[in-house]
Amino acid sequence: MKITLLVTLLFGLVFLTTVGAAEKTQTPQQQRMTTCNQQATAKTLKGDARKTYMSDCLKNSSSTPQEKSLTPQQQKMKDCNATASQKALKGDDRNKFMSSCLKKTG
Repeated sequence: MKITLLVTLLFGLVFLTTVGAAEKTQTPQQQRMTTCNQQATAKTLKGDARKTYMSDCLKNSSSTPQEKSLTPQQQKMKDCNATASQKALKGDDRNKFMSSCLKKTG
């Protein structure tokens, strides 16, 4: 009787643990993994092509791995660098310009 009760409680505990784990929300990385996996399956990719696609897809936060998106800071750096190049700034002048450009908000 005690063994049956113990086994029943043990199975109940395991069942409740698995149900609780299933209800957990996915992290953004897990959601991205699910999305990339579904896209790779829809494109019927196999082997190395699938590995390459998954790698590219997971590295990029948007769902299209071919388009590398920049963070706001990277975009600001790119814009300031382009402006400094247009003005043909060199040395200390370029450093001062880049510093002030990157400090600007907006």
